[in-house]
Amino acid sequence: MKKLKIALLLGCAVASFSALADGSTLKFGLEAQYPPFESKSATGELQGFDIDLGNAVCAAAGVKCDWYDTSFDGLIAALQARKFDAINSAMNVTDKRRQAIDFTHVIYRVPTKLIAKKDSGLLPATESLKGKHIGVLQGSIQESYAQAHWAPKGVDIVSYQDQNQVYLDLSSGRLDGTLVLAPAGQSGFLSRPDGKEYGFVGDAVRDDKILGSGIAFGLRKGDTQLKEKLDVAIAKVQKDGVVKALSKKYFGDIDVSVK
Repeated sequence: MKKLKIALLLGCAVASFSALADGSTLKFGLEAQYPPFESKSATGELQGFDIDLGNAVCAAAGVKCDWYDTSFDGLIAALQARKFDAINSAMNVTDKRRQAIDFTHVIYRVPTKLIAKKDSGLLPATESLKGKHIGVLQGSIQESYAQAHWAPKGVDIVSYQDQNQVYLDLSSGRLDGTLVLAPAGQSGFLSRPDGKEYGFVGDAVRDDKILGSGIAFGLRKGDTQLKEKLDVAIAKVQKDGVVKALSKKYFGDIDVSVK
């Protein structure tokens, strides 16, 4: 038993070192179903803000990037099972998630907004949404927010494993709205033909405890060496203006800077 424990500890150390050594490969986990953060092109290539950001951070850290696609609600479990080294999938830092994993420094922050038909008169408030059907991505902080603030007041919160399915049900009339990260809603739905009758309604919702302090890379508990190296690389790409340039490219005028 003692030898088994030592072997496991050595295995953990090797795994951490492999993610830190110059020229080695850093494995990122993500769900490639959330444009403009991460998605797949018609040829199956990964694309989006987080992909470009991850590649820039890997370059600054002197390592190569590799990517592992899995469902968003399974990312934390897969990280803990060592299927990859870090989560890079527009994941907000929240108190609840900190109980399970660690995070790098916050890299950027985006608003969460409600999408509905422009003429619906709906607003992101319980008195407006009572009796309505609102779609959310399963395992997301938007789901947590809606379940905490809206569901107890009579709003029907419908969870999906795929945000694209939310948009399909919204455009077909099975949903009245969806709560999303604003850039994802803009590029994934509003900028497309099916979204022409829809728009952001009301102000961004706020609850720092649930919605978090911003987006960062998720890490296994105690993986301090990897955190230190990634934090240095993140600071470099922020200082060099990479995050700002990528924000302009993918999000336009939506401000994602960390205040």
